Amino acid sequence: MGLKGKLIASIEVKCEGHSIHDIVHTNTHHLPNIIPSVLNHFEIHEGETIKVGSVVSWKFNQDGKEMLLKEKIESIDLEKKSTTWKVIGGNMLELYDSFTIITSSEHQWTTVTLMYEKKTEDTPEPLTLLGVFIIGLKDIESHLLK
Repeated sequence: MGLKGKLIASIEVKCEGHSIHDIVHTNTHHLPNIIPSVLNHFEIHEGETIKVGSVVSWKFNQDGKEMLLKEKIESIDLEKKSTTWKVIGGNMLELYDSFTIITSSEHQWTTVTLMYEKKTEDTPEPLTLLGVFIIGLKDIESHLLK
């Protein structure tokens, strides 16, 4: 079968993981200004800035195309600096039946986990999206180190 998958990328950062967690989870509305090469737009549709149950959307660049992710925040663990986002709309659901993104930060490490179920065997692994996250995290780190 092979329809379910999980991709994980952990990046060592020089600015401490809690700083990246703060930008991504507390000052999220600033991200389009911090990483404009990746992220074009962030909007809160329901709830407050990064609270469980909030619904947010992101417009980002992937392979030269503008993509949309609409997500509901399923869980937040402040101690582990982890947030779980369930994709509920946008381009990813054209290829995947389900898609969940988990971001976490610990000491010098920031981790992105993509868990998904492909619609068909021919659906590609979301490696390009994982690359977008890596570029974004490195750009956030550069911003914080200025």
